[in-house]
Amino acid sequence: MTNQQKSDTFDTLKLMGAGTAFRQEMCNMIETTHMFRDFEWNDIEALADYLQAYEANAGTNLFREGDSGDYLCLVIQGKVDIYKEDLNQQKKIVASIGPGKTLGEMAIIDGELRSATAVVAIPTTLTILTKNNFLRIIEDKPMLAAKILLKIARLLSQRLRQTSGILVDYLEN
Repeated sequence: MTNQQKSDTFDTLKLMGAGTAFRQEMCNMIETTHMFRDFEWNDIEALADYLQAYEANAGTNLFREGDSGDYLCLVIQGKVDIYKEDLNQQKKIVASIGPGKTLGEMAIIDGELRSATAVVAIPTTLTILTKNNFLRIIEDKPMLAAKILLKIARLLSQRLRQTSGILVDYLEN
């Protein structure tokens, strides 16, 4: 994603709040996500310092397939549809991400181009962890960074197992 595309994406999002006045609400949002629900409260509080919360309208493109990726999203409320183009360049929904789930994790790890397009399906609240903030966590709080990496690795492993199962079913037909 070029800086202009990233700016355009973030310009369409509404920042919900910042600073100490918003910190408790941010912690409560983080605690509801699948990825972080079993974190200790002190880790959630530490993580809150590195995330931003946004509201997004239906139809908002969070990112497009082929964009460079440098942030992951945690859906707090709402739904985000994930699209891939088939061989005929037709968009197909490959997943719908609901409350408590994440998307864009691979971008934090490998920095490669986005493998799919993410479009907000209904009004959605989400938090964003940028790669720069994740790198700050690694430097400032290495144990927290290790916990996050373990969660991402576990999530990607689960998704790979699920995809492998689907592929086997497809190959058998």
